[in-house]
Amino acid sequence: MERTGDRAWCRMAISIRTSLQQIRNARGFSAAELARQAGVSRQTIYSIEDGSFVPNTAVALRLASILDVKVEQ
Repeated sequence: MERTGDRAWCRMAISIRTSLQQIRNARGFSAAELARQAGVSRQTIYSIEDGSFVPNTAVALRLASILDVKVEQ
């Protein structure tokens, strides 16, 4: 039986993945440059974008600040 939280997590992961990659590309950031500024590895950025990792609040806030967007985006 699927839990409601599992479904919400999947939707959130898909949203983060799509948004981060689109916004990063629109702002002209390479994954390496965004990672450097956020204090994470390039692999972390790629993992967020491919949906295999959901960032914690601190990382999400740093990424949003660097990309000049709200965390919700």
